[in-house]
Amino acid sequence: MSERDIRIGDAEREHALELLGTHLGEGRLTVDEFGERSARVATARTRGDLYGLFADLPAPRPEFARVAPLPPADRSGRGGQLAPRLTGAVLPAVAVLSVVLFVLSRFNPLVFLLVPAAMLLLSRMGDR
Repeated sequence: MSERDIRIGDAEREHALELLGTHLGEGRLTVDEFGERSARVATARTRGDLYGLFADLPAPRPEFARVAPLPPADRSGRGGQLAPRLTGAVLPAVAVLSVVLFVLSRFNPLVFLLVPAAMLLLSRMGDR
């Protein structure tokens, strides 16, 4: 993935709008151009989308911090996480058990709280 493909958030959009306002105030953009570019900032999803809006303008332009790549995922089942096979087997079993208990308890909906409880317990066990 290139740097231009990294997604942006509201803070980056707000900063880009401020920079467009600076260019409007300095006479580099007309009011109509400012309106068009502001609308595109609001729908921008990636850094590349913002870079394109400033391609014909001098500084100031949006600047972004470098993003370090994520380390590779540990798929060995070690490192404080439960094996995916165990998690994959327990959760469906809890769901089936919840349905059976729902019927046996004469349709008491509180039985379905077992599903999030089991998920919470599994996540806690994986942290050890």
